[in-house]
Amino acid sequence: MNLRLRHLLSAALCALSLSAGAAEPPKVLRLAFNSAETGFDPAKISDLYSRTVTPHIFEGLYQYDHLARPFKIRPLTAAGMPEVSADFRTWTIRIQPGIYFQDDPVFKGQKRELTAADYVYTFKRPMDPANKSPFASVIEDMGLVGLVALRDEGVKNKKPFDYDREIEGVRALDRYTIQFRLAQVRPRFIESLATGDVLGATAREVIEHYGDASMAHPVGTGPFRLAQWRRSSLIVLERNPTYRERFYDAEPTADDAEGQALVARFKGRRLPMIDRVEISIIEEEQPRWLAFLNGDLDITNVPAAFIGQALPGGKIAPHLAKRGIQLKSVLNADGVYTFFNMDDPMVGGYEPAQVALRRALSLSLDVQRVIRLLYRGQAIPAQSLLIPHTSGYDPKFKSEMGDYDPSRARALLDLYGYVDRDGDGFRERPDGKPLTVEVATQRSQFNRQFDELWKKDFEAVGVRTTFYTGQWAEQLKAAYAGKLQMWTLGGSATSPDGQDTLISYYSKQIGSGQNFGRFRNARMDEIYERTQQLPDGPERDALFREAKIIGAAFMPYKSLMHRISNDLTYGYLVGHRRPLFWTEWYHMVDIDRSNP
Repeated sequence: MNLRLRHLLSAALCALSLSAGAAEPPKVLRLAFNSAETGFDPAKISDLYSRTVTPHIFEGLYQYDHLARPFKIRPLTAAGMPEVSADFRTWTIRIQPGIYFQDDPVFKGQKRELTAADYVYTFKRPMDPANKSPFASVIEDMGLVGLVALRDEGVKNKKPFDYDREIEGVRALDRYTIQFRLAQVRPRFIESLATGDVLGATAREVIEHYGDASMAHPVGTGPFRLAQWRRSSLIVLERNPTYRERFYDAEPTADDAEGQALVARFKGRRLPMIDRVEISIIEEEQPRWLAFLNGDLDITNVPAAFIGQALPGGKIAPHLAKRGIQLKSVLNADGVYTFFNMDDPMVGGYEPAQVALRRALSLSLDVQRVIRLLYRGQAIPAQSLLIPHTSGYDPKFKSEMGDYDPSRARALLDLYGYVDRDGDGFRERPDGKPLTVEVATQRSQFNRQFDELWKKDFEAVGVRTTFYTGQWAEQLKAAYAGKLQMWTLGGSATSPDGQDTLISYYSKQIGSGQNFGRFRNARMDEIYERTQQLPDGPERDALFREAKIIGAAFMPYKSLMHRISNDLTYGYLVGHRRPLFWTEWYHMVDIDRSNP
C-alpha cells in the first residue's frame, strides 16, 4: 500500500472514530412516583402507579389523542374506527397486520405477531378466578355475552378457566378481526377499548410461561419494555428496539397555540422520541423536591409543602425561571375521598343513627383548612364523588358533602344518642359502648400531618380517633377485603365518563371492584345501570344529579377535594402535557439538551 493511500485510510478511520465518539448520549426521562407500584401484569393491577407504567408496554385497540381538548379517541393497534351496530351492542374491529410483541425468550427467536386472538385472551384474563383480578368486576359490568357464564361454569365444576371455549361476547372472526357482543346497550364502549393500561394486548404463551412471576415480566407491543425493576425503589423502561414505525400525529384544535406549536415541531417524528425512562419511588416530599432541584428529576409535581417556595403569588419563582424551569397548572380530573366501610359495625349500617354518625363525621372535617395548610391552596373542595372534566360533574352543584359545620355535627350526634356518659370528653354509642373510629394511614410526613388535623376535628365534636398505619399496597388489599373501617384515597379519571366514578356506589363492585365503601342501594344500582345505556344528554345528567344527592344523604364516601397539579419541567423536556383521562405520555416527549 503506497504512503498516500495509507494516509487517506488513516484519515478515514480517524473520522469514523471521531464520529462514533460524538454520538449523542441516550435520551433519558427521569421522574418519581410518590408511592410504590405493585407490578406490571395488566390483569392483576389496580393502583395508579402500576397503571401509569403498563400502557407504555402494552397497547389497547384505541388511544386518546395526546393533544386533543376536548378528548378524541383514535386507533392505536386497530386499523380504523369500529363498526358499530345501531343498538350499540355489537362492535367489530379490524387489527393492523404487522404489529409484533417485543422480543422475549418465550418466543424462541421468532417474531410474534399481534392477532385478534390476543385481545380475546386479554379480555378473558380478568375473569379467570386464578388471577384474582381487581378489574374482574369492571369486565363483568361490560356485559360481554357468555363471559360470566364461562367463569361460573368453571367455578361450579371446580375446573380451570377455559380460555379455549369460544363465547359470543368476545371472539376472533379471523386472524385480524375481533368482535364484541354486549348484553346491554353501551354507547361509550369504545372508551373501554382505549384502556391499554389494563386491557393492553397480552400474549398467552408469555403468561403461561412466567406464571406467578408475570408481574415482573411484562411483554407487550408498546414503545417501551421493562429493563430493570427494584420493587418499591426503581423502575427502568427502555425503548422497544422492535417497535413498529409509528409517528407523531397528534391533532390539537386550531385555537390551541401550544398544541399547534408541538405539532409543528414533532409531526412526522418517529415514536418514541426518547430512549429510556427512569422512575424512582420517593414517598417523602422533601427528598422528592430536592431531587428535582438538584437536576436528578426532569419533571415534578410541586409538593404541597413547597408551593410557597416554588410559586410565590401563584407564579413560578424567579430563581426557578432563571434555570429554564417551566410551570403548567391544571385542575386535575381527580378526587380525594374517604370511604366508610358500610359493613363495619362502628361506622357502617343504614339505620338512621349510623347514617347520622357518618354525616356528623363528614361535617366535622375542616376540608378548607386541609387545603390551606397541607395543599397550600392547591385544591378545591369537592361536593360529590364526580370528577372535574367528566360527564356528571357540575361545578355549580352544592351539597352537604362540601360543608364544614361542627355545631351541626354535635347536634346530630346528640340527637341520635352519641353522648358522653362517663364525663371523659368523648362520646359513647347509643347502646353505651365506646365510640372509637379507626382511620387507616401511611407513614409519610404528609400523612402524619393529615392525621393530626383529622384527630383535632373529630375530637372537637367528641369522637375518639385511632390510626392504623401500614404500607399502601397492603392496605389496598385490606380495603378490597372489607377489613378497613375508614381510609382516604385519591382517584383519577381514566375516561371522560362520570360512569367510572359512579361505579364506586354500585353494589356489584363490592369485594373485587371500586366500591370500597361496600355501599348497597337499589336505587343507586338502577341509576348506574341506566346511565350506562343512555346517550349523553339531559336525562343522563339528571340521573347523575340524583346519584350525587343519594351519595350525600347516606355518606358511604366523604368527598374531600379535587387537586390542582403544578408540573415543573426543565426546558429541555419538550412536549409534555398532563393527560386528563389517561396515563401514557412518555413516548410523546423529547429530551433536547440544546434547549436550556
